[in-house]
This record gives sequence, C-alpha cells and structure tokens, in this order.
Amino acid sequence: MSELLTLVAATALTDKVIAAFAGKGDHASTDRIDDRAADLVYATTPDMAGIRALADNHKVDYALQDPAARQKKLLIADMDSTMIEQECLDELAAAVGIGEEIAAITERAMRGELNFEEALRTRVARLEGVDGTLREDVIMDRLTLSPGARALIQTARKAGMRTVLVSGGFDLFVGAIAEQCGFDAWHANTLELDDEGKLTGNVIPPILGREAKAQFLKEEAAIAGASPVEAVAMGDGANDLGMIELAGLGVAYKAKPVVAEAADASIRHTDLTALLYFLGIASQKSAA
Repeated sequence: MSELLTLVAATALTDKVIAAFAGKGDHASTDRIDDRAADLVYATTPDMAGIRALADNHKVDYALQDPAARQKKLLIADMDSTMIEQECLDELAAAVGIGEEIAAITERAMRGELNFEEALRTRVARLEGVDGTLREDVIMDRLTLSPGARALIQTARKAGMRTVLVSGGFDLFVGAIAEQCGFDAWHANTLELDDEGKLTGNVIPPILGREAKAQFLKEEAAIAGASPVEAVAMGDGANDLGMIELAGLGVAYKAKPVVAEAADASIRHTDLTALLYFLGIASQKSAA
C-alpha cells in the first residue's frame, strides 16, 4: 500500500531537502505544493526514524498517511499547550503565587510519569479558596492562542469539517478559547465552586482524561457522519494518546516524546496551519 508523506518547512523547502526525504524509502513521486511544502508518495512505508531525524535537522514538519484516506470530516484538538500556548491550570496557579509547584506536577503528568487523574486532583486541591472570577483575568492577561489556531479552525470549518475542542482542562477557560477559535463544540472538566464563587478544591466527576478523549472522538465522529479513520486528532500530552492513536491521522503538536513517537504527524517547527497542508487544504493565513 502506498504512503503519502507531506512536508512543511519553517522557511523554504529546497529540492535538496526533498531529495533527502525521498531517499528514505521506495519513493514513487513528488508533488510540490508551494515553496515550503510538498507531497511525497512512497510505494511502501518509508524509514520513519530517518524521516524524524531529517525533520529535526531541517526544521520540517511532516505527516505520513494513506493517500486514499487524506480527506477528513472531524478535527478534534486538545487545548492546553496545543490550541493555546499555556497550561491554563498552571497560569491560574501562577496568578495566586503557586505556579512553579503546580507546573512541575503538570509537566510530569503530560510526560506520562504520573497518573493524569491523580495529578489533576492534586493540583486542583491546592487551589481551594481561589476566587473563580480570577479566570477572566487569566484569560485576558495570560492565555494566548497558538500561532495559526484561528486560521486552522476557520479554514477546516469552511472545508466542511466538524471541529471540536476536547480538554483535560476546565470549563472556566475552555468555552472562551473555543469561542475565540470558532470551534463547533467543546468538552472539558468542571471545577466545583462554592456558593461564593470560590474554588472548593474539587473536580466534578467524571474526570475527562485519556479514555474520555478517545470516547469523545468516537461520539463526535458519529455526529459528523464519520468513522474514527475520518478524524484527525491533535495534542501534546500523554492524556491525548488515546484519541491520537484512534484517529485516522494523529498529530503531535510540540509534544512530549511519548506522544511524538506514537503520532502519524508532527508539528514542531511551523505553526498550526501546517495541519491544513497535511489534510490537502490550502492554508488561509488571512484568518489568523
């Protein structure tokens, strides 16, 4: 079965670099998309270890997929450190003076070194008594969309895809980010507030983690009239692995090593609009 490798460079994608990638397998053809992107077709699966090494050396992002299944109906994405550049819980903690403590736990959980649910409960418990209205300041002052986020979602929707934000973060933040980007739907964890609007230190169950993200992919694919193979899933942390492995195209965005190894595609050197090249959709940066 043939395989399609799409390359997107941070700057110019030279013929010499394309030839280097072509040499990593039984190369059949090349279709240059523009001055920084190209599609390469191989008769069989190329040497992916070699592809990854070249991608890092030349600052090129890539996706390997079945060319017959390139068109997708669903785009489902993580939020923290994917659609936004921060971890919202870390930023909330930083706003009340315990940012370093919470960020250290977050980092270990995203690397898969800690149980996601236990790490989440531990971090949230340390925020007991924090005023929930602080989230508005965090959104305004601390959270920024990743480059290309709005262009990606708006262009995907114009192409007829259903777009869904699914986050192990919290409803206090996720709804606002989903609205900024233009997602069709979103799912998140819920922080419990007391009668005065302060955090109790508890998460209202069930906790949305790795298994729940994969389940939401199945449910949202059904809404889109698609199978999981017709979905693209993108994330950066260990709790994204379920949906990344289930989707027809799993994308690691500036991801932890365990995620990058499992994904079909990697975005590290460009921005989120690289995914539009992977899907065969023209990038529309004017929407960014």
